[in-house]
Amino acid sequence: MAKTIATIPAPGTTQKIPGIFPPFIYTGQNYNTPILTRTNHCLFSLALLCLTEIKKMISNNSTNYFRHIDYVKITILGFALAALWSSLHTIILPLRLLDFVAEAQKNTYLGLLTFTGLILAMLVQPIAGAISDRSGFGWGRRRPYILIGMVLALFLLPGIGVYNSFIIVFLVYCLLQIASNIAQGPYQAFIPDLVPEGKRGLASGVKSLLEIVGGLALVRLIAYFMARYFAGEGSPWLWLALAVLGIVMLGTMLATILTVKERPGAGGAQLPLLPTLYKSFKIDVKASPDFILFLVSRLLILMAMATLQTFALYFLMDVIGIANPAEVAGDLLIVVGICLLAVVYPAGRLSDRIGRRPVVVSSGFLGALGILLLFFAHEYGYIMFCGGLLGISTGAFMSSNWALATDLVPKGEEARYLGLTNIATAGGAALARLIGLAMDPLNAYSPGLGYKVMLLACFVYFVAGSALLLRIKERR
Repeated sequence: MAKTIATIPAPGTTQKIPGIFPPFIYTGQNYNTPILTRTNHCLFSLALLCLTEIKKMISNNSTNYFRHIDYVKITILGFALAALWSSLHTIILPLRLLDFVAEAQKNTYLGLLTFTGLILAMLVQPIAGAISDRSGFGWGRRRPYILIGMVLALFLLPGIGVYNSFIIVFLVYCLLQIASNIAQGPYQAFIPDLVPEGKRGLASGVKSLLEIVGGLALVRLIAYFMARYFAGEGSPWLWLALAVLGIVMLGTMLATILTVKERPGAGGAQLPLLPTLYKSFKIDVKASPDFILFLVSRLLILMAMATLQTFALYFLMDVIGIANPAEVAGDLLIVVGICLLAVVYPAGRLSDRIGRRPVVVSSGFLGALGILLLFFAHEYGYIMFCGGLLGISTGAFMSSNWALATDLVPKGEEARYLGLTNIATAGGAALARLIGLAMDPLNAYSPGLGYKVMLLACFVYFVAGSALLLRIKERR
């Protein structure tokens, strides 16, 4: 079966992506050719939009004891974590694997690698959160673990580029997951620890905005570097990509450690290690009956999102026929990012007013619509249009779903329960990778069949996850 090539407009003509963006003039350069000017313009526009949204959010919502800038201080680390994992999973690892893995097995190896690492993340994060809940450090319960985890991650990151062995890259990736989640588990408790209850939707919106910019806009810059690495221009481009991530991680870690003001940890009952590990994963079903439904729903919807993120580059290369998929994947992420930013603030505000559930459910069904349209999208413009729908869906979901999580967690165990949401976050991301094991054999049987099955699975995940949320009773 012949590959369908993305339609490229004639030079000087105007192309409009339906329903979302204003027309843009095509300059006559191939979409597969990296264009530094376009990259810089997109990154600047996205950063400016993010700063405008954050300023609007914090200027309209303040309290006497939680200042405007504090919303950014307690969420800035999410920028770096999102940048790290979005860059690795979407661009760097798929291209690095092609250096030492057979082309016909690339989906299988990528699925196995990321599945294993994310299972470790799913286990480590709630344990780190539970230990921080019971810590008694004088400078806070959370920041010591953030410091330890981020320093370890900075030492491990260069290993992704040093070795041309799947086994060694596999080990480095798994250790990097462990280190970053030692930091992420305690970090996630800043919102329930420090933000007034009536403002947690707002704080979740700021958190989502920073994660969007880190996870999408910075990935566009990483895609620009890795496109040259993929084209054979040498390993310095890979090292430049890793260096950018390292600098961002270091800067946000220092900002968090030095500027967040925690109350000294009182320390909980000091249980032995094994009871602590058991308690880390224990959920009081009677006290929190909706939390299980929430976890399953989040798991399914994030499985859909993670599947698309993981295999998007190979989809563009094998199905759409893009010669340099890293560059176009970066364009797609910019579209998704703009749509995310356009809705994440109003979605967070709306969830404060009408409740979390209506916003989250609507976002899931909109994501299902975006997947349905992807079955029929074989041109550049329509791929971007579908990406826009999925961006709107993801932005509304990220803001309102996290706010719903902070509403459902029991008081006094915020970090542990929010760490348990990583069972859905990392677990969904891990399970999403397993479809790669089936994609390569299906593509060998019939070209493109594996990608059709992938899209069908994402559609089912969105619909089932949204339906489960209808059974949750909100706390208003």
